[in-house]
Amino acid sequence: MQIVRLKTKLSEEEMLKIAHEREPQFMAIPGLVQKYYVKMGNPGEFGGIYIWDSRESLTEFRQSELAATIAKAYGAIEPPSVEIVDIMFDLR
Repeated sequence: MQIVRLKTKLSEEEMLKIAHEREPQFMAIPGLVQKYYVKMGNPGEFGGIYIWDSRESLTEFRQSELAATIAKAYGAIEPPSVEIVDIMFDLR
């Protein structure tokens, strides 16, 4: 699982508009099982939670042009933070 957090001056509505515009690109990523678009607790903080079918799929995505454009697409005011965690088991 990959957790990306970013800070932006964009409104929630602007963030959602951009996310929906980019949705087809993310739908086409091999190995991406699910992506959750999330709003963090502080104003201007948003993120994405990605569930991958394998670490290889995650690695390929992180090296892609699409991954490289995340910060710019959402007007990040500082580099996004990225955390990679292993899922031990899922409940459902």
